[in-house]
Amino acid sequence: MNLIKIDDINIKELEIYHKLRDNAFDEDNSFIADSPKVVNMLLQSDIKIKSILATKEYYEEFEDLISHKDIPRLYLADRKIMQGIVGHKIHHNVMMYGTRPDETPLQNLGDNIIMLDAISSTENMGSISRSAAALGVNSFVVPKQGPHPYGRRALRVSMGYVSKLNVHIYEDIFSTIDALKARGYKIFAAEINAHSVALMEVKIPQKWVLLMGHEGKGILEDVLSVCDEIVHIEMQEGIKSFNVGVAASIMMYRFKKGI
Repeated sequence: MNLIKIDDINIKELEIYHKLRDNAFDEDNSFIADSPKVVNMLLQSDIKIKSILATKEYYEEFEDLISHKDIPRLYLADRKIMQGIVGHKIHHNVMMYGTRPDETPLQNLGDNIIMLDAISSTENMGSISRSAAALGVNSFVVPKQGPHPYGRRALRVSMGYVSKLNVHIYEDIFSTIDALKARGYKIFAAEINAHSVALMEVKIPQKWVLLMGHEGKGILEDVLSVCDEIVHIEMQEGIKSFNVGVAASIMMYRFKKGI
């Protein structure tokens, strides 16, 4: 490997590592990922990697994995320099600068889709990504306004498994739901109200979209009105809701496995 040794955190080549924080992206859809598990998962994907910034220990341990990718620049730095870039003490030894994959058009999504309405937490975005990949729900439809699945923290929480999902980002939820319905999907909204069906009673079609709502507000009435069916998870009396990431996992398991 042709390693480029770095002694100064303020050089131009490392500027991108400074400025791309949690949900920030460059003009060319670049992003930053960190931690060995996340970077190693992305190294096994088709994502274009522009550079890696890592310690000698990381390069030695994962030389075979790195060598399979055509990466223009491999920067070598000690942990102290990397901490100077991040701004706090770190517990990992690698960062990666890559380009987000192209979005997947609606017509190229699979039969089973997890879709988010409004969401505010990057951790929940990452958690849902990871669960979707684990359960084989390979299509992820998310709003333009809000955390991005390739945001730095969302990537870390997903362990990089979002790279296994087809991601579509929409601007208008109503036109998107209409377009999905036109393609034969049945839209299920995860919410509890007087008309919602218990999760274990739902009849699951071949093509479905499971829509999850905002952590605090849930799914608004005007959105519920255009969905085909409203579904809730049966809970103990006095318990009002699950965390949206937990609820999404439970529902995806039921929808995917049919049990």
